[in-house]
Order: sequence, then C-alpha cells, then structure tokens
Amino acid sequence: MSKKQEIPIYYYPLELLLKGLSLLPLPVLYLLADLLYFIVYHIVGYRKKVVLNNLCSSFPEKSEAEIKTIAKAFYNQLTDVVVEILKLRSMNKEEMERRIVFANQELLDDFVKSGTPVITMGSHSCNWEWVLSAGAVQFDFPAEGVYKPLNNPYFEDFMLRTRSRLGARLIKMKDTLRDFAANRHVPRVIAMLSDQTPLRSEITFWTTFLNQDTPFYEGAEKLAKKFKYPVMFLDVKRTQRGFYTLTFELISDGTSDAVPITEIFAQKLEAAIRHAPANYLWTHKRWKHRRPEAAVS
Repeated sequence: MSKKQEIPIYYYPLELLLKGLSLLPLPVLYLLADLLYFIVYHIVGYRKKVVLNNLCSSFPEKSEAEIKTIAKAFYNQLTDVVVEILKLRSMNKEEMERRIVFANQELLDDFVKSGTPVITMGSHSCNWEWVLSAGAVQFDFPAEGVYKPLNNPYFEDFMLRTRSRLGARLIKMKDTLRDFAANRHVPRVIAMLSDQTPLRSEITFWTTFLNQDTPFYEGAEKLAKKFKYPVMFLDVKRTQRGFYTLTFELISDGTSDAVPITEIFAQKLEAAIRHAPANYLWTHKRWKHRRPEAAVS
C-alpha cells in the first residue's frame, strides 16, 4: 500500500492531515506537543497508572514527589517524540544532520569499513524513530533496521514510508534470519531495538533490571554469535529540545561466544535510564510477566 492511489479512500483525510502537519516547522509542532501534553497528562491521563507503577517499582528509593516529577517530564518528552515522528515524514537530510550528532562514529566505521557488518542494540529512549534515518543520512554504508509490522495496514504503510524515506532499509522481524543469511558479508549496520518484552512463549532469558525480574529477547545475541558480528550498545541523549547525541559502546567484537551480550546490554540500558529516567518509554507494561521459580538462579 505504498502508492497513494492504493490507500483506501476513507484514509485520505488522515493522510492529508498528517502530511500537512509534517510540513510545519518544528517550533510550531512543539506548540502542538505542549497542547498534547496537557491533554494526555492532565485530562486523559493516558496510561498514567502504568507509568507511575513502572516508575515506583524501578526507583523504590525515590519519593512520591520525585516520581511525579519524572512522570511529568516523561509525558513532555513523549509528546515531543510524537510530533518529531510526524516531522520525519517531510524532514530533509540537512536538518537531520543538524539535529542528530554521532559522538564517536569512528568506532562503528572501523568495523564496517573493514568489511564487517555490525549490530547495534538500541532502546525506546528519547527519539528512537530518528536514529535509523540519521544513520542512513550520515553513514557511508547501508543503515538497516529490524522492525515489527503494525497491525493496521494504513499506519504500517505510513510508518514504513516515514522510516525509509531518507534511505534506511527496513527488515521485518520474521525475515531477520533469512536476511542475515542472504547478506552475511555485506558491510552494513543493522539496528535492533532490544528492550521489547518477549511473548511469554518466547522468553528464554531473565535478568534483574531496574530492581525487577525482567525478560529480554536474545535475538541480537543469537544472531551476533551465529554470524560472528560485533555488537554495540547505542546510547541516545537529548541535548536540547529536538537535538540528540548518539554514542556507541562496544559490547562484543564478534570473536568470542563467551560474551553475555544480552546481560551487558541490560546493564548499559539501566545505567542510561538512571542517568535520565524521563527519556525512557514508561507507558508499556514492561513487567507483565512473572519469572518462573525454575528460572530463578
């Protein structure tokens, strides 16, 4: 459904609205974000109970006032991310380069330019939707990302067009192994958001994360060890509204099967969240599964 004429007619008004909003300058869109924050936090209270429960469980040492302050800051950044995703629909390469800075790109370059594909493990921190497009614009090699398709055909098509318009290539999660095998020697960076909650039937790894028993997908680790790829943690920091600095941290150079990649990722992610807790996505029921007795070490 990537061609406009294939979009069902009842989605045309929404398509025009989203396209029109994306053409607005970001300072104007941030005024919209401020209004959205007021509606989402103060009026609707979107998933406020989930957010507060997640924050209280993750930071039991913080007071009720501190938790409330983090929650408010989180909703502010969440509505900023919403309008920034809209802006991505029309953002040009120059603006993307100005707003996203890679602090140590040379670490990634050294591997990829020697012919070695690299996996980056990222998370739902700050604006995760700009990251792949920024790589596609600034890297001298392909920037590709693994994603899980949305259920709604229109929004799936909208997000696919939005995410790929600056040159990024998207890989469906179910096609990941096949794609890795077919392109195993292609120098590239493959981005994976590795903090998502696995289905109960797919849980194979548990660890203590933010004071709680937490399952993680091991997909990145299994792929890295199967194909002998280096793995890097991608730390994203918001420097000011609409501006981000991205830093790579080496987890594994791909030469050893003994490196506990998923565990190291969880530790690095927790450190990043503790540094700036409001920047993480707290609306998901991240801890909905309980660790079985047999999995407790």
